[in-house]
Amino acid sequence: MTKAVIINGSNSKSSRVTAIHEKVVNHLMAQGVEVHSNYVHELPAKDLMTANFGSESIQLENKWVEEAQIVIILTPIYKASFTGILKTYLDVLPQKALHEKVILPIAVGGSIGHLLALEYALKPVLAVLGATTISHSVYIVDKQIIRLDEGGFAIEEEAIKRLEAELKQLQRVLIAN
Repeated sequence: MTKAVIINGSNSKSSRVTAIHEKVVNHLMAQGVEVHSNYVHELPAKDLMTANFGSESIQLENKWVEEAQIVIILTPIYKASFTGILKTYLDVLPQKALHEKVILPIAVGGSIGHLLALEYALKPVLAVLGATTISHSVYIVDKQIIRLDEGGFAIEEEAIKRLEAELKQLQRVLIAN
């Protein structure tokens, strides 16, 4: 069975990024993919900040990455870059942790002006971690994810179509490799 890990670099489960996260999980599970979610903000902060490679929590999450064929990186864009909390987790991954994985970066940002943050900030870090198969990034402007009064979120159809197209492409790439 194909395994995927979603590394969520948001600082809250009630964020727009998590709305996208849930959409990705549902899509992958419908395709028969086993999915594990790593909400980085739930890992022990001290272990992340001190790069405690021996941390049981970090080792467990790293094992999920090791066993996955697909790694999806989700992040909000703050100050023209991915989040610091995501970087602290990427720093405790083994050097070539993303080698031979199919990677899909997804970001939510305040304006289209931050579209290239994935290309110039995140992708170089992923490459250092051994990523060679990085799918086209998906960038969603936060106004395309509407917070509902009754809770939850609604995602604009155009954003869903782009996201689903890349998720389908991700599986084609995995089959080809």
